[in-house]
Order: sequence, then structure tokens, then C-alpha cells
Amino acid sequence: MLALSKRAISIITATKKISCISSMASTTEQTLRETLASKLSAVEIQANTVRSLKASSAPKPDIDAAVQALNALKLEKSSIEKSLQSLLSGSDSREAFRQSVVNTLERRLFYIPSFKIYRGVAGLYDYGPPGCAVKSNVLSFWRQHFVLEENMLEVDCPCVTPEVVLKASGHVEKFTDLMVKDEKTGTCYRADHLLKDYCNDKLQKDLTLSPDKAAELKHVLTMLDDFSSQQLGAKIKDYAITAPETKNPLSDPYPFNLMFQTSIGPSGVAPGFMRPETAQGIFVNFKDLYYYNGNKLPFAAAQIGQAFRNEISPRQGLLRVREFTLAEIEHFVDPDDKSHPKYAEVADLEFFMFPRDEQASGQSAKKLRLGEAVSKGIVNNETLGYFIGRVYLFLTRLGIDKDRLRFRQHLANEMAHYAADCWDAEIECSYGWIECVGIADRSAYDLRAHSEKSGVPLVAHEKFSEPKEVEKLVITPIKKELGLAFKGNQKKVVEALEAMKEKEALDMKAALESKGEVDFEVCTLGKTVTINKNMVTIHKEIKKEHQRVFTPSVIEPSFGIGRIIYCLYEHTFYTRASKAGDEQLNVFRFPSLVAPIKCTVFPLVQNQKYEDVAKLISKSLTAAGISHKIDITGTSIGKRYARTDELGVPFAVTVDSTTSVTIRERDSKDQVRVDVEKAASVIREVSEGQRTWEDVWSTFPHHSSTTTDD
Repeated sequence: MLALSKRAISIITATKKISCISSMASTTEQTLRETLASKLSAVEIQANTVRSLKASSAPKPDIDAAVQALNALKLEKSSIEKSLQSLLSGSDSREAFRQSVVNTLERRLFYIPSFKIYRGVAGLYDYGPPGCAVKSNVLSFWRQHFVLEENMLEVDCPCVTPEVVLKASGHVEKFTDLMVKDEKTGTCYRADHLLKDYCNDKLQKDLTLSPDKAAELKHVLTMLDDFSSQQLGAKIKDYAITAPETKNPLSDPYPFNLMFQTSIGPSGVAPGFMRPETAQGIFVNFKDLYYYNGNKLPFAAAQIGQAFRNEISPRQGLLRVREFTLAEIEHFVDPDDKSHPKYAEVADLEFFMFPRDEQASGQSAKKLRLGEAVSKGIVNNETLGYFIGRVYLFLTRLGIDKDRLRFRQHLANEMAHYAADCWDAEIECSYGWIECVGIADRSAYDLRAHSEKSGVPLVAHEKFSEPKEVEKLVITPIKKELGLAFKGNQKKVVEALEAMKEKEALDMKAALESKGEVDFEVCTLGKTVTINKNMVTIHKEIKKEHQRVFTPSVIEPSFGIGRIIYCLYEHTFYTRASKAGDEQLNVFRFPSLVAPIKCTVFPLVQNQKYEDVAKLISKSLTAAGISHKIDITGTSIGKRYARTDELGVPFAVTVDSTTSVTIRERDSKDQVRVDVEKAASVIREVSEGQRTWEDVWSTFPHHSSTTTDD
């Protein structure tokens, strides 16, 4: 780990206390609200006493004593209000911190609003040069950490997706958010965001809120994601929430599909959508990928690409946008064997986990050993646990603070009916806890859905060493009878009969034997038909099988790259005083792994000999593949250091002679002296993690110069 200045360490330590303070805040806030409510009641009672004494012309000493007691109570009330206000004002400091980060990011062109000269479009951002470099480095490490180390099969599929694919996956019907409209202007808002903003605003600014009301609003925030449209609408009416800008009444919530619709080809008859995720491209290619992998399980496929969601009201910068980069993995595994050969490598990791039982009982996330979570059944299986561990290692090596990272298990009512278990890697930033990675055991739902819709079996095979006798359900449609009854629709009815699950088929068999006919829904026809006992035979028989055919389960880690990068910006940002103490200088303490530029090269002063040495070192760094920047301007060295610290550049080479140079480390500001010939190799080794700064510090002579200090 790089050495840090005392100032940097104090800032980092203070930042790490945020999680602890926020976990204590809830209890403290409730106590203060209860005390304030009691004090308000006491003030009212004492005020009534004073009024009563004055009305009855009581002796002056009695009135004076009562007034004095009333004033004392008011002072106590005021003190409690100030304590509560101080506790709630944490949101103001978070917003000030966020604004400082965002201003720096936009000023240094990490990212800016898209189409800025045309006033921009909400939810769309451009990455500038340093932002592109950070993103590229994050994705490069993702490939190394997952694709290369796990021997995954990487694919690259189109962004435009035919409607039929997304109908099969359920996106056309269910990929929605609830929206409300200003009834007069027609402006649209996301319903849950309005309710969330109302609750947060009341909790942070209304000091008169009773403890019971505060608890109610906090419960609403906890359950918000699970509210139906009716429940959301009822809360919006109960709290008299109106349109933010106009205060006009709002419509009832209704679903809005988040996919961007388009048409494929000039005729416009082939509908399509911009993909809302990259996963479907992997699922539809399963058959070919399985063959490419030698017809063996388990295996994983991965894809990095753009996804699109037509957000109702984009906000929170890079956290909620309309076009973004996803990196997704689909790990296909035998549903009867979800062990993982490398699970032992992560079993001893310990980090913050937030199981559903702790959430339901109002507890906080706690540190848990991953192996214990899997052995106790908190995490469903080894493969899911393995990927949770690998995600933890990925995020912390990027520079995410491990004390502001937790893995939250989905509540039972959050999970899809087909999912076995789901966890989110959530990172705390100034916006609160943000879901950045989802890790889900999706069972066999996706492959089955595409198999049924396409008619192509997306299955795997397990060959037996010896044939096995198994009892099989045999469904035999009588095509002649079906042809006479359904003519041109015969094929669709036959396919629907053959696709029946065992329970449905046995229920049909029983109905045919008792009634002679049965109503049968044919999805591809969109209607129910009548099947009689002459049209199909259903029976069980013993068969010898040489292999087992099954639909694999899928473990899916899905990474929101933009969200991870924004949280990384916040976690690595700090300020420190300039040498003169007259200003605060911004610093990003990026690990070398993700820093947009690994090194800067500065001649100390404008001197042709120094510039020639700087160019020589620059040439060596380029040959070594180290991103760097050379600056031969006449600006003072201190200002040049400050500029590159603000970009998060971890090392600076200063040329102050023709035989040796100094190498400066960003956070500690320590410098060592190195021969010119060795400078590039030292930078390469420390940038690529082959040696630590501590090793460099202990190997080379130290350099100290007041003229080059910030």
C-alpha cells in the first residue's frame, strides 16, 4: 500500500467513520425526537400553568417562578432542537462533499453532460480523456480478474434486439417503472422517487416530527421497492405530494416500459428494442457456446457492452443514466451440483454481509466469513458464494473502501419466483447505499424461456458410464385426429402438447379418462382448444437411458460500470492544505491499477538538457507501455504537482540533473533519487504492482527539497 501523509490518513480515517456514525444515528435520532416531543409537551403544560396563574391574579412570586420554569424548559427544548438539527445536517455536508467531487470531475473533464452546447439531455454523459482512461483501466482489470482467470468465453452481441427475444425474456411485459404525471403540464415523474424525496425531506428538516411518524416514514423508505402501484398511489395521496415545480396534483401511478423501441429495416414491420441488458445475447447463443466448450459444464460466458434504459427522471449523475456500460457474466452449471472447484480460495474472506433475516429484524450489516455464510445456508450454494467473494476482491482492489462495501441479500418479496438466491454488492457514497453489482442464482429460467419461445432446446447432456432404467412420461399426439380437428393449426397444438410439464400432462390424462375431453390452452394460438381422448395418449413407461438431458442453471454477476466508477471517485477523493495553507488542494488517491495516467515527467526548470532527459525517459515509458504525461512548461513545479494530484497521477518524475531524477509518490509526497537509466523501469514495476512504494523507499536514496514541496 502506498505511504500516506498524516493529513491524508486523517481524512481517510474520518471518512471510514461515516458507516459507524450512520448506523448509530438512527438510535440517536429516535431518542432525540422522543425527548423533544416530551419537552414540547412539558413546555405547553408549563405555558398553560403561567396563563392560569396570571388569569387568577396569583401572587407575583408564584408567577415569576412559573415563568422562570417555563424559560428553563424552552432553553432545554432549544438545546435538543439544535442537537437534532446537527444530527440531521449530515446530509448538507454530504451534498457539499459531493459537489466538490463533481465540480472537480467536470472541471478536469473526467465526464461532462452530453450535448452541453445545446443545454444537454438528462441522463446522458460524455467521458473525457481521464474518464475514458479510468473506465478503460477498470474494464481491463475486469477482464483480467474474471475472463482470463476463470477461462470465460467472451462474446460481443448487437445492441439492437428483436422484439421476440425480449418477449421471451419478459422485458416487453414487465420491464417497467411506475410513473405519475403533473395533471396540468403533463410533466412525468417517477412515483417512488417523489415518495422517497418527501420522506427524506421530512426526516431531515422537520424537527417537530413525532417519533412514531419518523418511524413510519423510515418504514416507507425500507419497503419502497416492494410497493404496488396502488400502495404508491395511496401514500402519495396520504402525504398530499404534488408536482415538485408547479405544486399541481398528480395522476395515479401507472407502468412505463423503460426500453427504447425501434424498428429493424426500412419497412418498419420488424419491431426491436435497444437492449436493456447484455445477458440475453449470451442466453440465445448458449447452444453454440456449449458446443465450443466441448459440450462440458460448468462454463461461463461474459460480455461488456452498452445498455439502454429510458429512465423517467434520470438523476444522481452517473448513477442513473439512459445509456451505460454493463459487464455481465453468465455461469452455466448443473442444477444438481453447484459446487465450485476454486471455492476454498475465497471461503476465508470476511466482509460486511446483510442477510435478509437481519434486514427483517431491523439490524445492521455485520462482518461474516464467507465460508460460514455458505455452510449455514445463508448463501445458497458454493458457486454463488465463490462469485460473491471474487466480486469483493475485484471491488476492493479497484480502490473501493471495504468498510463502505456490503453484500445485501434480497428479501423474499424482492426476488423473482424462479430465483434461488440473490445478493447485491452495495457501495456507500454521498447518495447513500448504491447497488453496483448484482449476483443472482437465476436457476434455469432464462434458458427455458428461450427454449419454449424459439423451439430450440437449450440443454446440456450428462453421459452415463452405464445405461440407467428410468420411468419416463410419454406424450404421443395423434396427428391424424389433430389434423382433422385443427387443420392448419395442427403443428402448434402438437408442439404445445409435447411441451407439457409432467403435472399438467397427468392432470390431462385424468380428465380425459373421467370426462373424455379437456380444455387446453395453446399459447402460440392465443386461445383455448378442446382435446378429446382420441387426440393424445399419455402414459409412463420404463426406458433405458444412456445420458441425462437437463437445462443448466445460471449464476449471474452483473456489474454497473458507471456506478462503480462514480463510487470509486468519491472513495478516492480528499483535500489537503497547500504548503502556504491558504487553499485546499484536491487529490484522487487512485491505485495505480486504475489511475488514468501512471506517471508525469517534469523538467524542474526550462533547460534544454533537462528537457532532453525528460524526452528520453518519456520514450522509455512509452516502450514499457506506461501511460504518462510530459510537461515542459515553465509553471512552478509545485503547481504542476498539484495539477497532476488532482488527476490522481500516482507518480511524478522530476528532472533536476542529467544523471539522476527524483520520483515522487502522490499521497505521501515522499521522493527518492534514481539514476536516469533506471527511472522508467522503477515506474513500470511499481505501477504494475511488481514492487511496492515501501520497497522503492527502502531501496533508493531519499530526496528532500523545500522548493519541490506542494
